[in-house]
Amino acid sequence: MTDIMTPTLGESVTEATVARWAKRPGDPVVKDEVLVELETDKVNLEVAAPEDGVLADILAEEGATIEPGQVLGHITAAGAASAKAKAPVREVEVAAAAVAPAAAAAASPVAERAPAEPPPTPPAAEARPLAPSVQRIVAENALDASAIAGTGKDGRITKGDALAALEARAERPPPAPAPVQPPAAPRPPREREERVRMTRLRQTIARRLKEAQETAAMLTTFNEVDMTAVMAMRSRYKDVFEKRHGVRLGFMSFFVKACVAALKEVPAVNAEIDGQDLIYKNHYDIGVAVGTERGLVVPVVRDADAKSLAEIEKSINELGAKARDGSLALDDLQGGTFTISNGGVYGSLMSTPILNQPQSGILGMHKIQDRPMAMNGQVVIRPMMYLALSYDHRVVDGQGAVTFLVKVKEFIEDPQRLLLDV
Repeated sequence: MTDIMTPTLGESVTEATVARWAKRPGDPVVKDEVLVELETDKVNLEVAAPEDGVLADILAEEGATIEPGQVLGHITAAGAASAKAKAPVREVEVAAAAVAPAAAAAASPVAERAPAEPPPTPPAAEARPLAPSVQRIVAENALDASAIAGTGKDGRITKGDALAALEARAERPPPAPAPVQPPAAPRPPREREERVRMTRLRQTIARRLKEAQETAAMLTTFNEVDMTAVMAMRSRYKDVFEKRHGVRLGFMSFFVKACVAALKEVPAVNAEIDGQDLIYKNHYDIGVAVGTERGLVVPVVRDADAKSLAEIEKSINELGAKARDGSLALDDLQGGTFTISNGGVYGSLMSTPILNQPQSGILGMHKIQDRPMAMNGQVVIRPMMYLALSYDHRVVDGQGAVTFLVKVKEFIEDPQRLLLDV
């Protein structure tokens, strides 16, 4: 008998919840086949069968809280399981053999009294062909041709027969009205409340957001950016870009590059507090918030400063797909230095994003909306986006926060600078 063990859950993860068993006791299993799915406060983990055999029992049912190294169940060898199954099979065979003669004896008188088979039903007479004029009358008035007595040759239906049938139907009294149905019973009222246990991921999200509000001196500053230049560049090169790199050119890669450039000029936004020390990060691992059915997760684009627009787009697409499939690994979620959240995809016009601790800054993108803007003494319509930077005022001064957001605005409004790295 082999133990099914809870694997190591990852850094700072001390427990998990059994989300779903893919097998039940008695089911055959194959080595490396997924047996059970575990839910942690960060990702879902799949536990595979350590060997071939049969799932003997389950020690941690769905919904149970478990710890690393805990036994989830047992697997027995396939041979032992089949040996146990042979005894009941033999008993059934013996019982069936004993019952068979009695059943045959009881059935024989019945067989003797069974009547002879009825003669086969003669085939139906061939349908009588209808003349075109008759077909038209029958079709237009929805007459039943089989109910009309034909007076023509060989019993065929003539046009006069069809008209006579139509007149006879008109002389019949109208059918009685259908009885009035009593009104349906009122639908039972729905419960006014429904209690559902939060998933472990949702509990973690709630706890971390509350901790961020209670720990950081959080403040938000706003600005707006003209998206004309980026939209024009994207429209001009999107087909060539997708053909060459196999991925669509989106807005997020421009904002990742703009944030990296702004972080280099205002390094405090890329720092964090550790006790009484400030840690300034010289690497730029940008978290990109992704909404899933299970909740919000923030996978990290590693070394974004060394990636091209195409490489950033590919990383974001891969991480987004893994987030929606629930296949993110712990390494995909850890070590971010700054976060970008795009509420604009849901239609948000303005928001104040909450920090993803221990980071000191998070950029909120919003919906692009045409607005009248005063430019060079004239009112013009421009595609504008509000930007929001929430920051930890313990680390970042107001001047630094405003400067950071202005730099992002400048890089987005002149995206050529991102490509030239100036």
